Amino acid sequence: MADRDELREQMIDAFGGADYPINSPMDLVPALPDGPGTRFESGDFSMTAMELNTKLGGGEFPYESVEAFVDDVLDQLDEQDLI
Repeated sequence: MADRDELREQMIDAFGGADYPINSPMDLVPALPDGPGTRFESGDFSMTAMELNTKLGGGEFPYESVEAFVDDVLDQLDEQDLI
């Protein structure tokens, strides 16, 4: 089982370098340490940033902060029973 807090910390670290507000997922790519291949892992959960983008419903862009974006990502993953 994935630890939501651990994933949140990993995502905030990875997405935190983007220039907020962000208007699309493409605004995040330059901030990612390994680009779209940046991997988030916790317990039995493992997914790249690119895989996340395909699983999520598009989000509520624009996001004003990394915390708002990451919390929405985690809520969507939780709703889909992925974490």
